[in-house]
Amino acid sequence: MIIVFDAQCLLCNGWVQFLLRHDKREQFRFASMQGRCGQALLNAAGLPTEGLQTLLLVDGERSWQHTAAILHVLHRLGWPWRLAWLAWPVPAPLRDSAYRWVARHRYRLFGRSEACLLPAERWRHRFLD
Repeated sequence: MIIVFDAQCLLCNGWVQFLLRHDKREQFRFASMQGRCGQALLNAAGLPTEGLQTLLLVDGERSWQHTAAILHVLHRLGWPWRLAWLAWPVPAPLRDSAYRWVARHRYRLFGRSEACLLPAERWRHRFLD
């Protein structure tokens, strides 16, 4: 599974760091939306390559965005992260509107880096760009 994320967003970088620490089975690989692979995956999913306000989870031909992507990722991490599925009964429009609000304001709330995330050597094999 590949997670396409905004490498300039400090919230997104924190999410990737969290996954690198907790994904013991190394199920996830990462592509920044600013990179060549990330751009290709966004195009394949029919998403804009500029101004995107979601992360994208890609598993072969399937993909998820917004809270569905987050819930699928947390499910794959196993216990206790699977408890996130308790949020699934909340209607997607409500979950996703909160997600989109945070995404729209992520730079103001969490900051922005002018340089993309450079992973530690031990994790470089998990990044596509």
